[in-house]
Amino acid sequence: MAQARVDVISIGTLSRNLLWKESEPVRTPHATTTIIRTGNRNILVDPGLPGAILAARLYERTGLKADAIDTIFLTNSRPAHRGGVAAFPKAKILIHEMERERVLVELAMRMDEADDDAERELIQAEAKAFSIYKTAPDQLAPQVDLFPLFGYTAGTCGILVSSPTHTTLLAGDAVASADHLLAGQVLPGCFNLEQAKEALQEVYEIADVLIPGHDNIMLNPRSYGG
Repeated sequence: MAQARVDVISIGTLSRNLLWKESEPVRTPHATTTIIRTGNRNILVDPGLPGAILAARLYERTGLKADAIDTIFLTNSRPAHRGGVAAFPKAKILIHEMERERVLVELAMRMDEADDDAERELIQAEAKAFSIYKTAPDQLAPQVDLFPLFGYTAGTCGILVSSPTHTTLLAGDAVASADHLLAGQVLPGCFNLEQAKEALQEVYEIADVLIPGHDNIMLNPRSYGG
């Protein structure tokens, strides 16, 4: 069986990083975008940049055009992780079942609390856009499995890519950056803080190679005694 290949297409960034003493947003956030290639499958994870920019970076990094992407997986539903989905018209968009259900509940609650027709129209448009996001199966492809990391959002979910020699974990916002992992810190504003802390510890224990939600690919410090 051919080994799955993992490549970072675009390195993400946070709007603010408390570990850098940034108390207010100072940049536009976008998630790290990764491609997983296995067999004839091209799976894009967290297309955070605007579509035209991301399609160009995909071509620069892989030689693939946007219509070669057959699947998009979102590690969570936040806008910074899905800004470029429209650039990949042939891709099915997948998200963990828990995340999908939570978003639908929140949209319904917002609709009930809406004060006027303009607000209701905005919520309806958001619900319509979200309706194309489908529940992801436990395995996206051979050697490519969902890895739930609930906590930052209700259904934050990573992807574990296995090989005979190591594991690579696309951690989403369970690990925001290398600095956050080294400091043992989770992002503020977690849906469930205790779950988020447990997810961070699980990442540290399971993965050899990590791709944080808003940073470049890195070796797990555990692998070299860090």
